[in-house]
Amino acid sequence: MELRRAFHRRPEPGWREYRTTARVVDELERIGVDEVAVGREALASDERMAVPSSSELDPWFERAREAGVRRDVLERTSDGHTGVIAVLEQGEGPCVGLRVDLDGISMRESTERGHRPAAEGFRSEHEGHMHACGHDAHIAMALGTIEAVKASEFAGRLVVFFQPAEEIGGGGKAMAESGYLDDVDYLLAVHVGLDHPTGEVVAGVEKPLAMAHITATFEGANAHAGKAPNEGANAMMAAATAIQNAYAIPRHGDGMTRVNVGRIEGGVASNVVAEEVAIEAEVRGETAALMEYMRTELERVLYAAAELHDCDVAPRVRSLSPSVDSHPALRDLVGNVAWTVDGVERVVPTHDLGVSEDATYLMERVQDRGGLATYVVVGTDHPTNHHTPTFDVDERSLDIGVSLLTETAVELSRQCP
Repeated sequence: MELRRAFHRRPEPGWREYRTTARVVDELERIGVDEVAVGREALASDERMAVPSSSELDPWFERAREAGVRRDVLERTSDGHTGVIAVLEQGEGPCVGLRVDLDGISMRESTERGHRPAAEGFRSEHEGHMHACGHDAHIAMALGTIEAVKASEFAGRLVVFFQPAEEIGGGGKAMAESGYLDDVDYLLAVHVGLDHPTGEVVAGVEKPLAMAHITATFEGANAHAGKAPNEGANAMMAAATAIQNAYAIPRHGDGMTRVNVGRIEGGVASNVVAEEVAIEAEVRGETAALMEYMRTELERVLYAAAELHDCDVAPRVRSLSPSVDSHPALRDLVGNVAWTVDGVERVVPTHDLGVSEDATYLMERVQDRGGLATYVVVGTDHPTNHHTPTFDVDERSLDIGVSLLTETAVELSRQCP
């Protein structure tokens, strides 16, 4: 519980989890694992997506340095190379992987007295950023699982992936291509909550939505908005037209599709025709083909809006993630184990995820090489929805998660000669 609260106090956004990475390394060394790969050692650097600019990375690096983060970790994680992979060797047996995520969300955490982190003194110390999706709980559960597996009768190899940049869809592919997944026989990805209460476990979700994050910058020409608006090329109007038409993209008969424009920035003053306006958007689909349909249609809308208002536009895919279902055999094993775990009151064999997750890159890598993967949900009561300023988790779910993951690893080692 205290470890989870320590991570909750210091959330860091994607590719800037310098202090979080260092704390994970400290805990792994305390536990005594056999190998710790940090930063560049744990990533295929060229496969990173949605990496922020140096002007966005450097303040977080400097904050970590000023906080006393050890120099060797900072050197290995510099320039947005965060993340850790831990390896525990316990004799002959299967290779079991566990994937969790590290990053927080760019959102100001509530100061309301009814919000437990604020009331009990572990609210975010980084204003404008918070753990509003439970990644702090995931990290604590993974560390607890490593410690419990080490003390158990598990025989085999445990590889734990502490993945950066999940919220921006940037870290999954880089970690999937690190080489550490190549020998994994079974992969467990885990998340808390997702509208499942404490005591409930989903053994393996299905239908995660394939996703693409897209940025687009409209470039026009300034003009005086009162004296000569006709002399400008209005990037604001181009962006507004694109946003409105994006939501008019027809949904597809073959399955679920989504589009959202979540951010717009640009212009200089109310009396100046805007020369440059940038938007950030995303598209999702129940399959990769449906996501590509939405991406193609969104780009068509962007180009048409730019042409209508005599502007240029430069769409760019910042990150992607595929749709990969949990494997039924591993899902069933997790479900059977879950019934034996103290505190579990209900086991849901499978459930549609309904959102996107770049853990699917790791799942796809394992299953393409003949292994099995499943995405497990450990239920937790949360007073408000994910990605809200008052999100919190029921800390009773941490012990349930550790027990479930540990006992699943042990059971897998028993079933493999």
